[in-house]
Amino acid sequence: MKNPLRKRLPRELKTEFGKYLVIFLLLVATIGLISGFLIATSSMLKAYNDGFETYNVENGNFLLEKQANKAQIKNIEDAGVTLYENFYTEEALTNESTMRIFKDREEVNTVCLMKGEMPMQTDEIAIDRMYADNNSLKVGDTIESADGKYSWKITGYVALPDYSCLFEDNNDTMFDAVKFGVGIVTPEGYAALANEQQNYSYSWKYRNEPSDELQEKEMAEDLMDVVRDETKLETFIPRYLNQAITFTGDDFGSDKAMMTVLLYIIIVIMAFVFGVTVSNTISKEANVIGTLRASGYTKGELVRHYMTMPLVVTLIGALIGNILGYTVFKNFCAGMYYGSYSLPTYHTLWSVEAFWKTTLVPLVLMAVVNAGILYKKLSLSPLQFLRRDLKKKTKKKTFYLSSRIPFFARFRMRVIFQNASNYVVLLVGILFANLLQMFGLALPAVLDHYQSVLKDNLLSNYQYILQIPAEAMDEDKKLESLVQMMYVQSQMETENEDAEKFSAYSLNTLGDQYKSEEVMLYGIQPDSRYVQIPEDQISNGNAYISSTYADKYQLKQGDTITLKEKYEDDQYTFTVNGIYDYEGGLAIYLSQDSLNETFDLEKSYFSGYFSETPITDIDEKYISTVIDLESLTKVSRQLDVSMGSMMGLVDAFAVLMFMILIYLLSKIIIEKNAQSISMVKILGYSNREISRLYIVSTSIMVVLFLLLSLPVEYWAMVYLFRAVMLESISGWITFYIEPAVYIKMFLLGIGTYAVVAALEYRRICRVPMDEALKNVE
Repeated sequence: MKNPLRKRLPRELKTEFGKYLVIFLLLVATIGLISGFLIATSSMLKAYNDGFETYNVENGNFLLEKQANKAQIKNIEDAGVTLYENFYTEEALTNESTMRIFKDREEVNTVCLMKGEMPMQTDEIAIDRMYADNNSLKVGDTIESADGKYSWKITGYVALPDYSCLFEDNNDTMFDAVKFGVGIVTPEGYAALANEQQNYSYSWKYRNEPSDELQEKEMAEDLMDVVRDETKLETFIPRYLNQAITFTGDDFGSDKAMMTVLLYIIIVIMAFVFGVTVSNTISKEANVIGTLRASGYTKGELVRHYMTMPLVVTLIGALIGNILGYTVFKNFCAGMYYGSYSLPTYHTLWSVEAFWKTTLVPLVLMAVVNAGILYKKLSLSPLQFLRRDLKKKTKKKTFYLSSRIPFFARFRMRVIFQNASNYVVLLVGILFANLLQMFGLALPAVLDHYQSVLKDNLLSNYQYILQIPAEAMDEDKKLESLVQMMYVQSQMETENEDAEKFSAYSLNTLGDQYKSEEVMLYGIQPDSRYVQIPEDQISNGNAYISSTYADKYQLKQGDTITLKEKYEDDQYTFTVNGIYDYEGGLAIYLSQDSLNETFDLEKSYFSGYFSETPITDIDEKYISTVIDLESLTKVSRQLDVSMGSMMGLVDAFAVLMFMILIYLLSKIIIEKNAQSISMVKILGYSNREISRLYIVSTSIMVVLFLLLSLPVEYWAMVYLFRAVMLESISGWITFYIEPAVYIKMFLLGIGTYAVVAALEYRRICRVPMDEALKNVE
């Protein structure tokens, strides 16, 4: 015989349709978003990793001053590699960007065609898909060189595996997919560019792949010595140092930390909502439960009955959410990655991680929370349920309110006191919802502040990082021999009176607790005009560190820090003697003599200039990086392109979550006071007057809770933001919330509650007068 309790399920769904609808929407939105993100991440990461074999990605490349002859190529290949020509030219275009042009690749770094066709004529070109999107270029459009000598018709979009991240120069701090792009032309089309300046770039593949990065480093150093002996070498970039290839892999999934934190917040919110709704359901149906228990139904049967509908709704929400995750949200999340990186075409893969995080966890959570609350609530006797005596503690004496207080104010206060437990629940709900809302609203503000800090925190207007040509390097020393050093440094001298020399060296953090990252060490001249630190404070193992470094690793004066060579075991320890106000990156400041001595460099060695004006009398081949306002604009521009859509998604999701929670919790408070509302109607009060009693009371508490939540949310966000940043990025972004964010949060909260209040006014209107005659204790 079928359990007759099943007949109550459709009626329960109809009666509590609003409650289950908002829970359903909450689940669908949460599961769809997180599932789509995890599916897109895992699928695209698999495509990226498989691409190394699919597209035969190089193990490295080097640039020669002139084309190598057959004998030189043979001698280099005898070192255990196969060389491939990967020559290119660069053309400034009329849209003020630069296009790096290659001929079609057929052996190494092969091309992934994303859309359209590969070029067939000499005046046709296939360009990088992300560059095309950022510059609003479509298949069939024409691009033209700035000098008017060349024009090409765009036949398709491509992705090049050696330019998955569009770094124009490997020493750049940030890639730029707006002002820099790559393109493929036919061999005949490339030959037509023969009169342009050629870049004689060669890619290599090892015949026997290295087993790890350490062996890869050793093999690369050996190969560099061979190439240097054979010809004049300008740059030498093994794959593990090539940001255009590795940056994508290192950064892929870094947003996973943020999304995981978001997921955990939402799971806690769902657990909280489920507990409140179940408790409310038991209070409303106390008489029914008492009757069923008195009729012989066991506690276990009732627990299973009241768990059925929440679990069914959760399961349906999970299924629909996953369907949306594998369709709509997956494409949206993938689009965010395609907006940052030039990735090849990917195929959607089944994600076990997405399934258990977004389906199994909510189901288990729903079952555990509901079962725990139900077993506790149903432990009362049938008689207590029939009498609606659901509290174990006796009622305390009513709190006295002076008769001098106006009636409506006194009534509202009484409503608040009588529903204190419900308002505590509302406070917790607002705290959770506001935390999510701040998570969405604060990130764009943090990014804006970070961009302004970068612009305002240049050590000088121009910072030139010099480079020693690879062919001048000596295998037995970190730098070239003394004679070569003297010659090269003579070419690096400038007559610019604003220029001030400094030494630079890079080390890595140990990576014990967090991932290892690069730290720039500056060797500062005595009485520097640009970094004003007394020389005796940064000598003999003492150093100043940037405020960013101190903030990220919570360092203070007197602490010691230990850094290491990136691929070696050598370690260096410094004592923090002070903190220098600089938020542009992780930096350590030493005296120039101290840095040169520490790293066994020549006493006269330097590797950069600070300057207020451009330096024009140094050959560009000796300049590795120029840090100025333009380079920092590149950083902020790309961060906007990369992160803008994600911030909008989190923001919209936060507002939706806030509205659902406030609606659900306000609904529960109105329902719990339905009998009192009915009684007031019998006494002759209108719906508008009743709303002044109940809705205004809740409105006052909502406004108060919104204001109280702001400082709590701030400190919670400081902790969460720090955890996310430590796990997800190299460098550091200082957490900052501008006052406008608080105002926006408050106004969004008030606006959201105004919508909810309108819905609750309708609910008050629907409370019948005969409700007062029911459930009389």
